[in-house]
Amino acid sequence: MERNVESDTELVARGGHSKLLVRRPMQIFILFVGFAFMLMFLYNDTSAFGIPLLSQYFIAPTTTISDNPKLESVLKIASMEDSTVIITTLNGAWAEPNFMFDLFLKSFHDGIETERLLNHLVVITLDEKAHARCQSLHPHCYQLETKGTNFTNDAFYMTKHYLEMMWRRIELLGTVLEIGYNFVFTDTDIMWLKNPFNQFYDDADFQIACDHFNGDSNDLKNSPNGGFAYVKSNYRTIWFYKFWFNSRIAYPGKHDQDVLNNIKMNPIIQDIKLKIRFLSTTYFSGFCELSKDFNKVCTLHANCCGGLEGKVKSLKMLFQDWAKYMKLSNKTKVEVHPSWSVPQGCKK
Repeated sequence: MERNVESDTELVARGGHSKLLVRRPMQIFILFVGFAFMLMFLYNDTSAFGIPLLSQYFIAPTTTISDNPKLESVLKIASMEDSTVIITTLNGAWAEPNFMFDLFLKSFHDGIETERLLNHLVVITLDEKAHARCQSLHPHCYQLETKGTNFTNDAFYMTKHYLEMMWRRIELLGTVLEIGYNFVFTDTDIMWLKNPFNQFYDDADFQIACDHFNGDSNDLKNSPNGGFAYVKSNYRTIWFYKFWFNSRIAYPGKHDQDVLNNIKMNPIIQDIKLKIRFLSTTYFSGFCELSKDFNKVCTLHANCCGGLEGKVKSLKMLFQDWAKYMKLSNKTKVEVHPSWSVPQGCKK
């Protein structure tokens, strides 16, 4: 029996903070800044392991939220009752008809208890072409100011253009946290096969999918993938996204995922008590490490897959496998153990 929209919000992990909590009185801000500066004196600029610390890249949370009424309006309309939104980014190359964006939306329509989640999806468009296509297909579109950079064409992996786009995304997500919204960020090449909210951890501030999962959700040695994350808005995550964004200076030429791998064990992150959890590839899968259980998999990412054409081809094969699975009776779904077709053009 299909649940209503309100019931979806009940599935979201508890503990997300509302807009009021990120706009606490000045006393809270002063105490936090005092704590941060105390930590600056406790640590040298670089740890014994060569890890850049807070004293080098600390930026205090802003005392006022940047005036962005258009973004706030879109987030407010799309948000769940606990101020959670689903966010993806889109450029012109990925927005072509019958291509990646169409597959992404199709996954919500064809998935299990996912179609209603489109009510809470905000598409951040990176150029006018993507914005026009988004508006023709989806109600919640926001065009990001890209500071003179043209993000219309496909950005090849690790090029200057690609890195600029990735870091602009991290900056934007930090702004969403500052405004007071929790978010699930999802790359557009992630297919939503099943409502994932039941599989999130209640106690985490920041939880992220993995290219490879070692079985321990608390182990910082897991290999995170920045294409999918669920983040709660609070002072810890607001600070963390600022720290993450500014750490690009310490690691020039690295993208956000590589920088995250470098900073995730920074002692300052432990000191602010940011709770990080890693999501199992059984539920949050990808071509790097395919889930073997169709009954458990919620999302599937076209990671470890070179080139946009290869991603699209492989995802179309995925939909064929999923369609066959969905035609099975509930009893048969439990009894059989289907497997995915080999994604052509993608790494195993």
